[in-house]
Amino acid sequence: MTNSPDPHPARIPGYEGGPLTHRTALLDEPLFWLGHLSSCAQGGEAEELLFGADYDAAGDFQRRLWERAEWPTFTVPLTDGHRVHIVYRTLADDTGIDYLLHHPDWDRAEPLARDDGHFMGPGLSWPELVAAVDNALPGGSTTDPAARLLLPAFGDDEVPDDAADRLTAALRARTGVEDPEPLAAALLEDQGAPGPARWTASGLGFAVNDGEYSFRNPANRFALPADRLARVAAALKP
Repeated sequence: MTNSPDPHPARIPGYEGGPLTHRTALLDEPLFWLGHLSSCAQGGEAEELLFGADYDAAGDFQRRLWERAEWPTFTVPLTDGHRVHIVYRTLADDTGIDYLLHHPDWDRAEPLARDDGHFMGPGLSWPELVAAVDNALPGGSTTDPAARLLLPAFGDDEVPDDAADRLTAALRARTGVEDPEPLAAALLEDQGAPGPARWTASGLGFAVNDGEYSFRNPANRFALPADRLARVAAALKP
């Protein structure tokens, strides 16, 4: 029997840490988004477009966020009870953002990406991200497409023509930056620390990528085993 997923779990199976706390109000703070996207803005021009005159304020906001005792956690529901969890790991000397995929029938969550000094990713392709954004399923931290688009860690070297427009709209809605259009273009070009990855169907028939730091690249020594790669791909399938 499949258990009903808890939209706000006190713990995530197989994931050590916490206490996990769901702070959805943070998603309404433009300064939160500036910090959340900071690792995606590679180079001076992208940083200037992202932070503008809010650099110091964003830095102060992010510092207070990382000093919390609790670990702010956000959840995006997927089809068939799967969920993506985004956890702010406010561990002293080891802060970072962990991206995890889970289903109540699984004994452990699967790692998708990690945003810290040892970045791992990408975790999702653009079509997988868009499917999570547009499903409108309730029970997570937000149903707002703009917030969902900006939360997960994606990397894809083949984004469609409308990707820039979608990202521009999300940045305008959530960040308050002065020039969201060139910022969207810069973010799509750089795509964070690991850069874009090429997604293909593996010989077993599920999506994998060629990212040097990705859990979903079977060529990496730290990649998920084939059976777990398959269930991740099935859960995220557009």
